[in-house]
This record gives sequence, C-alpha cells and structure tokens, in this order.
Amino acid sequence: MAPIPPGGMQLMRPHFVDPQTNIVYDANNSDFEGWLTKQSVWLKDWRRRYFILKGSRLFFSKSEYQAPHGMIDLSQCTTVKSADLKSKKRNSFEISTPDTTFLLYADTEKEKDDWIGSVGKSIVRCSSTYHRNAGSAQGAQQQQNPNQQQYPLSQQQPYEQDDDDIWSNDGNEYFND
Repeated sequence: MAPIPPGGMQLMRPHFVDPQTNIVYDANNSDFEGWLTKQSVWLKDWRRRYFILKGSRLFFSKSEYQAPHGMIDLSQCTTVKSADLKSKKRNSFEISTPDTTFLLYADTEKEKDDWIGSVGKSIVRCSSTYHRNAGSAQGAQQQQNPNQQQYPLSQQQPYEQDDDDIWSNDGNEYFND
C-alpha cells in the first residue's frame, strides 16, 4: 500500500458502482493491492490492471487511483490456484467461480504467491464452513494459529499434481520471459 505523503493527505480512489445492481462499493483502505495482468473475458487478450482486495471483493482498474471498472465477488469463488501451464504464462494463477475462470499473472513468483495466499484467505473467510467452525474447538485453534490456513471441506481434495510440480522453462516458447 502506498505510504501517506507528507502533510497527512492520502489520495482516495473513487467508489466502484456495480453496473447490474447499482450498489456502491468503497475500494479504499484495502487488505492487499498491486499490479497484475488479467486475461480479458471476451477477447482473451492480456491487460495490465491495478487490483484492490478488500474483504470478499477483488476490484480492478486501469490505474491506482481511477474508479475500479470491474469486481470479482470472492464469496462466489471455489478455488484460487497456480495456472502457468493453462495460461502459458509464468507466475500465473486462476480464480474460479461456478460460471467463470479468471486468469491473471504477476510480475514475480513472490507476488503470485502473495496474491494466491491473500485471495485464498478471503475465500476461506467468507465460506460457510469457516463461519460454522468459528465457535468450535477447531475455530478456536485457528484463532490461536492464524498462519495455519484452513479450507472448507468442500474445497479439500486429494493431492493432485499441479502446475508448480511440473513447471519447466526448457526452451518452451509459450512462457513469458
């Protein structure tokens, strides 16, 4: 997040207005934010966008302080995972809903991992299993160990080989360098 400039004034970005519901969302005071490149849903070309994670919503805009022009409702998401092979882009990941899969890539592997972790935590926080377990012993253990990630039972799957297990850039022309 950008530091507050001398004099104490912080730039505020305009609100996001959902075009379908006309609900106004404040995208300031984010949980996590930064630049990613996103594949457009219709044309499938790659566009650099500024992403703002706030609660269970991931907003994106053309620049840091423009009004966001899009939003991904993470409460509807089922997974966030690496997608280097699927996208043919290094440092990429996907965010999936029952209807849409969003493909994005970061500038570095660390940024990719940070985004997957932050989005994953947001998905878990708005899941029904997370809320149901909040008062149980398991929920109390989660509060004692905040770095231990806990996933809803519906998202737990047996081990599968993912993109990170088989990634190689041995002359593969599809990877962005």
